[in-house]
Amino acid sequence: MTTTPGTRHIGILLFDVMEELDAVGPWEVFAWWTRHFPADGYTATTFSSDGRPVTCEKGLVVQPHHSTATVPPLDVLLHPGGDGTQAMLTDRAHLAWLCEQRAHVPLVTSVCTGSTVLAAAGLLRGRPATSNRGALEQLRSIDPTITLRPGARFVDDGDVITSAGISAGIDMALHIVGRLAGRERAQQVREGIEYAP
Repeated sequence: MTTTPGTRHIGILLFDVMEELDAVGPWEVFAWWTRHFPADGYTATTFSSDGRPVTCEKGLVVQPHHSTATVPPLDVLLHPGGDGTQAMLTDRAHLAWLCEQRAHVPLVTSVCTGSTVLAAAGLLRGRPATSNRGALEQLRSIDPTITLRPGARFVDDGDVITSAGISAGIDMALHIVGRLAGRERAQQVREGIEYAP
């Protein structure tokens, strides 16, 4: 993957026992966009804590491009969900890393139960948010100040965006393309990946 000076980076965190489509759905959107429209100035990448392959919830093995130590400074951070998020809720090092990223990354996003991890890190305090429909009560129990938006495909609260479960990450990613490059570009990407829900 080659980048030029001034390139802005969208990074998707990968981890063991994540839900495959939470990461791969948005990856398809961002990769299609950045490869077909490089002049927009964005690139998409993936990373894990140590840069080693991760084994997803349904057995897919994915090799990240980077580790957290080598990933370039991000403009967008996407945190997937899946059963692997349960251990992250009490992982002090991971939560501290998220808070550190929040201080530097302009847009932090989550798919599915990734929002529960954002909540555990204190990043959703007093904000509207959503998650997998089966995790909404858990989200409320982690932080009662969150205003839940059940039924929303995604919730854009400016510098933080959360999405509902699994396939909703595709909708959120297209929304992000629209925010960053305009509605016409988002429509071009939607048509390019033949996504017509």
